[in-house]
Amino acid sequence: MKLKFFIVFLGLLVQTSFAQTANWYEDAHQAVAASNKANKPLLIFFTGSDWCGWCKRLQKEVFNTQEFKTWADKNVVLLELDFPRKNNQPKNIQIQNQQIQAAFSIQGYPTVWIVTPEVNDGKTNFVPLGRTGYEAGGVSKWLLTANSILKNK
Repeated sequence: MKLKFFIVFLGLLVQTSFAQTANWYEDAHQAVAASNKANKPLLIFFTGSDWCGWCKRLQKEVFNTQEFKTWADKNVVLLELDFPRKNNQPKNIQIQNQQIQAAFSIQGYPTVWIVTPEVNDGKTNFVPLGRTGYEAGGVSKWLLTANSILKNK
């Protein structure tokens, strides 16, 4: 019995340690360049990673799943704009995040915008496709909303 339990536990441990998470940019310039190069919309995740309970739930239930990673790799480029209270960030990232937050008039967290970035004369404009946040129901329900937003493309 102990051996069976150990084998099951070991299998779960190995599966968890090899789980892939999605690749998130934190630098908007790099994300916009990748978005334009791949000809994919940009998914912008406004979060308070070290204090926002709903943000943590969205990460756990959606963004940290293989289903989301597979969907994201196919459909979008990911940009995480974090507004931590305890964790330190480089000053340039803080300024960037505050500027983009103001441009989108973000009032609460988590907020997720899917946009098409357009660069003209060195300035980036974000053409909004749609917005969402945390939704109860897990990754499948969240992806239904995201896919309906992408249809606006």
